[in-house]
Amino acid sequence: MKQLFGLNKFILILISVVSFSSCQKVVNIDLNSSAPQIVIEGEVSDQPGPYTVVLTKTVNYDQSNTFPPVQGASVTINDDAGNSELLIEASPGVYKTINLQGVVGRTYTLNVVADNKDYQAVSKLNSPVNIDTLDAENASGFGGGGGGGGNSGPKSKVVIAKFTDPIGIVNYYRFMESINGITTTSINITSDNLRDGTLIEQRLRTNSDVKILPFDSVSIQLRSIDFGVFEYFRTFNRTGGGAFNSSTPANPSSNISNGALGYFSAYSVKSKSIVIQ
Repeated sequence: MKQLFGLNKFILILISVVSFSSCQKVVNIDLNSSAPQIVIEGEVSDQPGPYTVVLTKTVNYDQSNTFPPVQGASVTINDDAGNSELLIEASPGVYKTINLQGVVGRTYTLNVVADNKDYQAVSKLNSPVNIDTLDAENASGFGGGGGGGGNSGPKSKVVIAKFTDPIGIVNYYRFMESINGITTTSINITSDNLRDGTLIEQRLRTNSDVKILPFDSVSIQLRSIDFGVFEYFRTFNRTGGGAFNSSTPANPSSNISNGALGYFSAYSVKSKSIVIQ
C-alpha cells in the first residue's frame, strides 16, 4: 500500500514541471493553478485476494503530501470468463475485492466511475516464471544501495536474481524486493527482448539510501506482467521515478483510459529468499 501512495507525490511533481518547462520567457508561475487529476492504482494477481484499487487525486506542488481520497466511486473488476465483482470501499478511497480470484491466462478489465467520468484499464494475467537462484555481491556504488558501504564497516550488497525465460513467449517482468520484511520502492523491470529462452541474470538496483548488509533477509518476487504495465514502469523510470534520474520529466505511459494517472496490473508471481552472507 505504501508503494501505491508513494507514486502520487512523483506524479504531482511531474505535472508541475511539464506544465511550465516549455516556456522560455521569465514568467510568474502559479503553482496552485493545476487542476487535480485522478490517480488509479490497482492490482490483481494469482495469489489469494483480496485485491486493492486505490483512488486518489493529485494536489498542488506547494501543498502537503496528503492526497485526497476519491470516495463514493463505483469500482468493478471483471474477467474474460464472465466473472465480475463490484469492489467495496474498505476505507476512504481504498476499494477491495471479496471473492475475486486471479487466474493465469485470463484478462482482467477494471472499470471505475468517479466524479461522473468513466475510466477503464485492461491487463492480462500471464504465466509465472520461477526464480532459479539468488546470489549477492558487493555493491558497486551507483545504484547499488548505499554507495557500497564506504571504506569502513560492512560492505553493502546487491542481489542478483537468475531465472530461465520460457522459450517462444514474449515476457515482461517486474521484481519486488523486501529487506527484513520491508518492501523497497525501487523499480526493477526487464523483458526477454533478444534473450528469449535464455538464462537471465538481473542485478536488482536499490535506492541510494537503502543498504543490504550481512545477515539481512532479502525476499524477491518475480512478477510476470503484461506489456502495458511494463511500459508504465519503464516510462516511470525514465522520467525519474525509479532509482535513477534521467530524461525530461513527463507523465508515465498509463494503461488507464480517459486521462487518468496510475496503472492497473494483473500479474503472476514466484518468490525466493536469501540470507546475506
